[in-house]
Amino acid sequence: MSQTYFNGRDAENLEKLDRILEEDLPEFCREYFVGISSNTTPLTRLNYAYDIRTFFKYLVAKIARFRGKSTKDITPEDIESLSPFEIEAYLSYVEIYRKDGNIVKNGERGKSRKLAAIRSMVKYFEKKQLIRYNPTASVDTPKLHEKEIIRLDGDEIETMLDVVDTGDGLTARQQKYQENTRIRDLAMVSLLLGTGIRVSELVGIDISDVNFDDLSFVVTRKGGARVILYFSEEVAGYLRDYYDMRTADESVKNEPALFLSLQKRRITTRAVENIVKKYSLVATPLKHITPHKLRSTFGTQLYRNTGDIYVVADVLGHKDVNTTKRHYAAITDDIRRNASVKVSLRKPPRDEDD
Repeated sequence: MSQTYFNGRDAENLEKLDRILEEDLPEFCREYFVGISSNTTPLTRLNYAYDIRTFFKYLVAKIARFRGKSTKDITPEDIESLSPFEIEAYLSYVEIYRKDGNIVKNGERGKSRKLAAIRSMVKYFEKKQLIRYNPTASVDTPKLHEKEIIRLDGDEIETMLDVVDTGDGLTARQQKYQENTRIRDLAMVSLLLGTGIRVSELVGIDISDVNFDDLSFVVTRKGGARVILYFSEEVAGYLRDYYDMRTADESVKNEPALFLSLQKRRITTRAVENIVKKYSLVATPLKHITPHKLRSTFGTQLYRNTGDIYVVADVLGHKDVNTTKRHYAAITDDIRRNASVKVSLRKPPRDEDD
């Protein structure tokens, strides 16, 4: 079962978190991560740890009264002593900074996420009365502007699948790889386009998760929930071709993963992202297409065909329908326009012969 894969991934993220706590963060931070463990995933906690570490590194490097300290030396009193301006200065700093010799940039969403990590920690210790003054309370969250939904249109979907199928437009080197991966890549791309699953959900699918009798498959959502989704006859054709080839390969009969790399191991999310990028650069060179954009393509089509935002939210696995509304609000104009011609005020004139 793919639960083994996800359990392994969670264990790996927890090991990384423990290493950061051990090497970079003060001991009191461990209480925070234990405290939020019941309502967050290991990946969420790991990302919070990365952001808190970045914040603490900024404090000891850029604020005079903390110089000479290490990130391990930061205390709750140090956090309580911060002013809102010092936190705002940090958000300004992370907009563009150097890390390990590389330039790191954060837009409004990146800065908002970093503030959320600090705010979550401070609010936790404020609730536990370890901190009495919350310096983040009066810091405004960076305004998030709605991003345009980038997706494939109908003709572009066909073009994308044609490129995956034929390899036309790829470099000679890419075509050599494509000869060996065509059936697998068609199955992956069609499944992403035809079901809207996340790339992490795709790589987590095991052979035993697929049922061709009712065209269903099981995915593990964010947070670990296992749900059954369905695919169309069209997707089933691509998936069946790969499934038959995959299950006939005796050399990997003990590997549970459905989608394998050329090294015959479970394919990684990064590999799938690179595969989608390779084909999309040929199919739609003016659009930056990622697996998430294929998810948006599916969500857009589903919303246009059903007009039901709750159905879209359920199929995409959004816990909050407002998330779905934010992503697909622009499409409501199409639905409203179509709705305007559905209702007639007058009955059409009757034919005299009637």
